[in-house]
Amino acid sequence: MEKLKNFILLFVLVFGSVKAQNTSDSTDITQEQRMEWWQDARFGMFIHWGVYSKAGGEWKGETNHAEWLQFTAKIPLQEYKEYAKTFNPIKFDAKEWVSIAKNAGMKYIVVTSKHHDGFAMYNSQVNDHNIIKGSSFHRDPLKELAEECKKQGLRFCVYYSLGRDWEDPDCPTGYAGNIAWRSNLIDYPIEKDKKLQRYLDRKAIPQIKELLTNYGDIGVMWFDTYELVSKQQGQKIVDIIRELQPKCIINSRVGPCLGDYTVNEQEVPEGISIKPWESCMTMNNHWGYNKADDNWRTSEELVHHLIDIASKGGNFLLNVGPTGEGVIPTESAERLKVVGDWIKVNGEAIYGTTFSPFEKFVWGRCTQKKENGNTILYFSVFNWPENGELIVPEVHNKVMKSSLLDSGKQIKTHSLDNGLVIKLPNSAPDPLATVVKVVVEGVIDDPSSK
Repeated sequence: MEKLKNFILLFVLVFGSVKAQNTSDSTDITQEQRMEWWQDARFGMFIHWGVYSKAGGEWKGETNHAEWLQFTAKIPLQEYKEYAKTFNPIKFDAKEWVSIAKNAGMKYIVVTSKHHDGFAMYNSQVNDHNIIKGSSFHRDPLKELAEECKKQGLRFCVYYSLGRDWEDPDCPTGYAGNIAWRSNLIDYPIEKDKKLQRYLDRKAIPQIKELLTNYGDIGVMWFDTYELVSKQQGQKIVDIIRELQPKCIINSRVGPCLGDYTVNEQEVPEGISIKPWESCMTMNNHWGYNKADDNWRTSEELVHHLIDIASKGGNFLLNVGPTGEGVIPTESAERLKVVGDWIKVNGEAIYGTTFSPFEKFVWGRCTQKKENGNTILYFSVFNWPENGELIVPEVHNKVMKSSLLDSGKQIKTHSLDNGLVIKLPNSAPDPLATVVKVVVEGVIDDPSSK
């Protein structure tokens, strides 16, 4: 009996300490450690895809709809559910989607798990309004994407519409004047009777738990529109995420004054920020697929946005809106290939860099890295100077090496009283953006120290 007691004691001591160690390892993660991969990545793919994609932006002759289809076309919930049953994206190929992202130089994808229409694009056990039970597809695209991301080395992340859900009877939204204009007032017209906590407890929080427990490691929980979610309610969601996946990053739309980084939608801020931030943008005028929208950004614009955002310390989350059949539009894929070709040559100037130590230049932008006590400056030139000279003010550090990043060809520099002069070839080697790499001795003061 004594031997049995000793064995039990030993078992508790050994395995109890292991459990404690594992708990400590999973929860004692600093903010810096959590954000490291994300801030090194700089570039990700946003994917807006759902039942609304099947319509291609058109409903009863109107062609300016997209992911807000149910709301903007004023479709009653039951009619929308009947329409959802016809959703059958038979051409969806997770491998192809992830390959397009990877070849574009993107390091993570963020896909809509549930948009404002409340339709879950995965096998949710919480609510039947989902792609398995409510469509003709009967497959779980999120599981396929998660598995493919793991195979190809990208981080899998999910979008979740938190404060808007047009399927749920208890999801009120903010007001514009006296009108709750973002709510489903067709099926649930009495806004004051809606109890947000009931919706959170019955649907949102259980679905968030599903996503965090059934799809492997989630890189980012990307929330949208917290609307009337309070800081206390948002903090509860943060706590759940931290418990289930401590390494998971959370954006700021989980609740007021919460999250690991801020989001700028469809714009790039003017100045540099030392705090983590992201710009999410569309390639045309819509997030979801709209077959009538031909107002595409050029490949050059996309490359310049990526460089500009990185030079200000941010991440670029670039959207694609796949079709109802599950295909990333050709126009999107073609532009992403051009961006990817540029990154294959110049990715050193984007990945793992930090914000510029300078104001933006009329001729381009700058990113930097610190290495062995010195500074590597990457000057991305958009507008090639006619005189063949780049003037970089306030740089008096000794230049150790300067070259064109694409070819490694050495170029000359010399110092002036007001800064550094970089001598360039007569013409730009890359019409999108040519990167000049300059290694200087020591550290250049950054904006946070000024």
